[in-house]
Amino acid sequence: MTHPALFLGHGSPMLAIEPSRYSAAWQQLGRGLPRPRAILVVSAHWYGRGTRVTAQAQPRTIHDFYGFPPALYAVQYPAAGEPRLAARVAQLLAPTAVRLDEEWGLDHGSWSLLRYLYPQADIPVVQLSLDATLGGPQHYALAQRLAPLRDEGVLVLGSGNVVHNLRMLQFAAGAPVPPWAAGFEAAVRAAVLAGRHEALADYATLDAGAALSVPTPEHYLPLLYVLALARAGDEVSVPVEGMELGSISMLGVQVAGA
Repeated sequence: MTHPALFLGHGSPMLAIEPSRYSAAWQQLGRGLPRPRAILVVSAHWYGRGTRVTAQAQPRTIHDFYGFPPALYAVQYPAAGEPRLAARVAQLLAPTAVRLDEEWGLDHGSWSLLRYLYPQADIPVVQLSLDATLGGPQHYALAQRLAPLRDEGVLVLGSGNVVHNLRMLQFAAGAPVPPWAAGFEAAVRAAVLAGRHEALADYATLDAGAALSVPTPEHYLPLLYVLALARAGDEVSVPVEGMELGSISMLGVQVAGA
C-alpha cells in the first residue's frame, strides 16, 4: 500500500490544547488516514547546520517555546522512536551525511499535530531536521530520495506554515489579511494544485509577497518534503485552510494515491 504524505500548518503552540476548527480538522484527518507503521516528521522547529534524524528508542517531548501557560508545558506525547527507520532514512539520503541523533526528541511542531492525528501515541515517530545551509531546490531534491518510505508503511508529515511572519501579526479583531500574505498563500495553493513544484521550491520568485510571507525559510521548507513525494496520478488536496492573525497561514496539503 502506498501511504499518503501530509503537510499541516501548526500555528500557535496553544492549538495543541485549545479546541479550534484546525484541531477538529486534524482529528478528522487522523480518522481517515490509513494507519502507518511509523511516522517521519519534518518540523520547522529543528533547523540548523547539517542533516540529523532522531535515533533513540524513546524520544523526549520538547517544549520549545516560552511564556505559555503551565498546561502547555505539561503536555507529553510518549510515542516510541524507531531506530531502524532512522537508519533507513540515513540510507535513503546518502550520499548526504546524516547524523543519528540521540539528543533531540519530538518538538512542538511534531506533537502539537500528532496528539490530534494519533492521540494514543501508539505509532513510532522519528524526526528529520532541516539543513539551514540548503536552499529550497536542494531541500526538494533531497526529499525526493525519501519516496520509497511511502511504500514501506511510513507517513511523512511536514509541519510548518507557508506564511509565517511573527513581526507582522495583527491582534485587532476583524483585521483584514494583508494583501502580501493573501497573495502569497493563494500563489502557493494554486501552484500546489497545479503540480508546479519547481516554482514552489524556488519560492522567493513565486509571488511578490514572498519576502514578507517567508522572512526565514524554516516554516516553509517542510512543505517541499511532502510535495517531493508526489507521484504521477496522485491526488493532491488542501484539507485545511485559514489565516490566523494576518500572517500565519494554516494551509494544509495532502498527497495521496488516486
